[in-house]
Amino acid sequence: MQIEKEEMNQFNVHLASHYGMCFGVRDALAATRKAYDENDVTVLGQLVHNPLVSKELTENGIREGDLDDSLMDVSGTVIITAHGVSGTDRSRWESPHRKVIDTTCPLVNKAHAALSSLIDLGFFPVVIGKKGHAEVNGLTGDYPQAIVIEREEDISDVPHEGKVGVVSQTTQPIERVNELVEKIRSLRSACEVRFIDTVCSPTKNRQRAVKDLAEICDLIVVVGGSNSNNTSELVSAVEQLGVRAIQIERPEDLMLDWFLGAKNVGVTAGTSTLNQTVLGVSDRLREMSKELMLKDRNLNGKEEILC
Repeated sequence: MQIEKEEMNQFNVHLASHYGMCFGVRDALAATRKAYDENDVTVLGQLVHNPLVSKELTENGIREGDLDDSLMDVSGTVIITAHGVSGTDRSRWESPHRKVIDTTCPLVNKAHAALSSLIDLGFFPVVIGKKGHAEVNGLTGDYPQAIVIEREEDISDVPHEGKVGVVSQTTQPIERVNELVEKIRSLRSACEVRFIDTVCSPTKNRQRAVKDLAEICDLIVVVGGSNSNNTSELVSAVEQLGVRAIQIERPEDLMLDWFLGAKNVGVTAGTSTLNQTVLGVSDRLREMSKELMLKDRNLNGKEEILC
């Protein structure tokens, strides 16, 4: 007797139209790699929020320091990360006896310029972003009066009158930023609220691409560091669209059981993720799809023999 075979477990793999390392991170990494042959090189923080990049830097003799380290403890070459720093911190580290390599993303510099221009025009500074994040700390470092808004409850700290100028961390979802700006305007109707959109185009492109994936996929793998803000935002975007999200850092993190019953699996990545890592994940997923198909065939073949 032959039993009816179950549908095969093989799934299709779809790569997002925009994913992975943006030009700012790419250029920061390229500039740092040029310093591999130098002695005494320290990155002032985590160059990019990616453990594989951090491992590469360590293996090539690059130390990881901190912006708040004592100047006496750090010599040689120091590298400012892609997230940028305040003007105060930059000036503090500049010295005739120390080489400074500034890898700040140009789009982060634009956000700094936007905030500065609003303050020059008399606006109270507000930054929409993740509290404690390196980029946000850099944006607000020269302005102790600045308020960081991460969620709606934080708006309570915004002045009730006067002029309020708003910019955003470059990796925030633009929909959330727009919602918070409108909320500020409604809760502070007596204020003149001026908003300059500083969310970067790579972030917007990746957020739009993940929406396209969510329309055809029942599961999306997001590749990126566990402390990468833009990677976490991609995970949140997938989940808000009603699709299951799995965040990993490397192909070795993938587990076969996660994909049982999946038909279409999407792959995207945060802006600090190496492209070869993303492609490695995609290749591993295709291998896993074949493994599931072979497993089904072997199982169904045994059932036919038993019957």
